[in-house]
Amino acid sequence: MTQEEAEAIATKAVVATLARFGIEDGDHKELAADFMHLRRWRKSVEQAQGYTFKVVITTIVGGVLGAIWLGLQAMLHR
Repeated sequence: MTQEEAEAIATKAVVATLARFGIEDGDHKELAADFMHLRRWRKSVEQAQGYTFKVVITTIVGGVLGAIWLGLQAMLHR
């Protein structure tokens, strides 16, 4: 088998596999746009997860500090 034959077989297999996923051979620009959209979506979700984690930690720390403050006030005003 020559290099050209192997490349032709591989190309045909890749095109057939992508076609099974609904990606046609001429949709390169649309496919690239889809991947760019997915990357932006993934990054925004990761950023939202980071903000959510920070908010949860801040809320827990604020609650603990508030409880300590109320405990100190209760002890001092006896």
